[in-house]
Amino acid sequence: MTACPVPLHQRSHGAAHVGLLPGPAGARLDRLHQVGSAKAFVHPGASGPEVVFLNTSGGLAGGDTLAYRLDLAAGCRATASTQTAERAYRSTGGAAHVSVRHTVGAGAHLDWLPQETILYDSSHLHRETVIELAQDASCLMLEAIVLGRAAMGETLADVTLRDTRRIMRLGRPLLIEPLHLGTEALTAGPAILGGARAFATLALVAQGAADAVERARAELTEEGVTGGASGFDGKLMIRLMAADGWPLKRQIMRLVRALRTGPLPRVWQI
Repeated sequence: MTACPVPLHQRSHGAAHVGLLPGPAGARLDRLHQVGSAKAFVHPGASGPEVVFLNTSGGLAGGDTLAYRLDLAAGCRATASTQTAERAYRSTGGAAHVSVRHTVGAGAHLDWLPQETILYDSSHLHRETVIELAQDASCLMLEAIVLGRAAMGETLADVTLRDTRRIMRLGRPLLIEPLHLGTEALTAGPAILGGARAFATLALVAQGAADAVERARAELTEEGVTGGASGFDGKLMIRLMAADGWPLKRQIMRLVRALRTGPLPRVWQI
C-alpha cells in the first residue's frame, strides 16, 4: 500500500508600507507599497490622516507572515489602525509571525490603535511591535488581546503568544514589554490573568503624559473591567482586564476619547 503524502498547506504572506509627509491636512501620502495579503488605505480624518491596515487572508495560521510599517515625517500627525480584529487560528505548523514597525519624525505624533487580536484554540503567534520616536515625537500605543469569543462559547485549552512591544527614542528604549503567554496562563490564579478572557495595554509617550493619570483613572468606570493607570518619566501606562472582549472594547474607547484629539478612528465606529 502506498502511503498518503503529507498535505502541504498554502501559507499567507503580506507586507504593507505607508509613508506620510507634511501636508495641508496634517500630512499627505508620499509612499504606498503593498504585497500579498497586506493592504493599506489612507483616509482624511478630523485630527490628521487615518491609515488603515488590512490582512485580506482573513486571519493568521502557522507559517503565515505579516508586516505593517508607517513612516511619519517631521511635524506630521496621523492615526493608524486595522480594519478589523486580527485572528490567530489553530496552527499545525509552527508560529505565525507579525512585524509592526513605525517611525515618527521630529515633533510628529502617531496614534497606533489597532483593533483587538483574537486568539483561537491551539493558535501560535509571534509578534513584535516597534515604534521609533525622533526628538520631541510622541505616540499613543494600544494592544488588546481576546482569548476566544465568549459569546460563541469558545474556550482555549492550548495557546502560545509571544508579543514584544518596544517604544524607542533616538535608539534608546523608553518602553520594552515582552509578553509570553502559554497554556499554563489560562488556568493560573490572580498573579497572571485571574480568569480574565481579555486584556489590554495603553501607553502614551509624550511631554506631560504623566499628568494625565487622574484623567485616565476617572474614565475607568466600565462595569466588568478592572484597570489601573500610572504615570512616570513622560509616560502614561494603563492596564485593563475583563471577562469578555466587548466590555474591554467599551472601556478602551472611553479612554482613547479622553487621551487624544478628535473622534475615534473611523473603523472603530460601532
